[in-house]
Amino acid sequence: MDTPGLDSGHLLSLTGALRGKAVVVVGDVVADEFVYGRVSRVSREAPVLILEYDSSEIVAGGAGNAANNIAAFGGRASLVALVGRDVPGRRLVSALRKGVEARHMLRVAGMATPVKTRILAGGVHSAKQQVVRIDRGVAPTLTPRVRAAFERAVLKAIARADAVLVSDYGSGLITPGLVRGIRRNLVQARRPVPILIDSRYRLLAYHGLTACTPNQSEVEQALGVRINDDTRLLEKAGREILERTRTQAVLVTRGSHGMALFVRNRPVVHIPIFGSDAIVDVTGAGDTVVSAMALALAAGGDFEAAARLANYAGGLVVMKRGTATVGVNELRRAISKDSRG
Repeated sequence: MDTPGLDSGHLLSLTGALRGKAVVVVGDVVADEFVYGRVSRVSREAPVLILEYDSSEIVAGGAGNAANNIAAFGGRASLVALVGRDVPGRRLVSALRKGVEARHMLRVAGMATPVKTRILAGGVHSAKQQVVRIDRGVAPTLTPRVRAAFERAVLKAIARADAVLVSDYGSGLITPGLVRGIRRNLVQARRPVPILIDSRYRLLAYHGLTACTPNQSEVEQALGVRINDDTRLLEKAGREILERTRTQAVLVTRGSHGMALFVRNRPVVHIPIFGSDAIVDVTGAGDTVVSAMALALAAGGDFEAAARLANYAGGLVVMKRGTATVGVNELRRAISKDSRG
């Protein structure tokens, strides 16, 4: 069912409660490299564009982007991840925002930091568009020693967490066994904090957590269905994900169609997209959504309030180019503006 939304005052109050909440972000980090150029001409050697180089930058992607979003919202992020002792690794760590604690990150000798290079081209007076992406080192080989050290770092980091966010981009670093260990450790410590999973390829492998935030294509891939714009199929699929993962809540992101929230024993909540549906760039948008939801739950929000806050954050970040974050003041302005119609 479509709902008109929670009172804006409630959501604004929740944004104030985000400050200082500690979220441990565990998972795959990526050095997102953006190379910008101007189209000068078509090559005489092959039917390809020749770009004149303008500039480049490296920002933290994957779990690094999630941690940066936590900090931008006013929370405290502790990032547990692996990077190589190489130039991309150093540049990735330096791209982490103030408010992201990196002392639990492991620098691994001989490991290449995963890099995703996006080449963006455009004319002098036109917006630059992505023309190709080059991926390097996205599935590193991990020794048992490195994996054991990573797992020890995870369990140490979560001791004082208000929430745990697990980011599985498919490198093999994050496993169901590791996540079960996180959950078991928190139960034994009598710390019933929210645990959220954002898994690119293995959505159904994780069970008994607080929430997951798949996009619609990930739901379709997991279940072998095509939903498209069929609301009935969407609701059936969302309920199936909820049951098969034994998760308390599933938030399905649907791009320009907004979001759908599934919570046990409650009606489906359809949340329309915030802002324009003329999306600029979806790079890293999923990290923003799961970060907002994790921090909102850590601050005491219920699932619907957390989902609506995440919807505002997602609507804002897709209007920015590249791997971006959303500040808490942007969030507050968006909620206030939306409430005024």
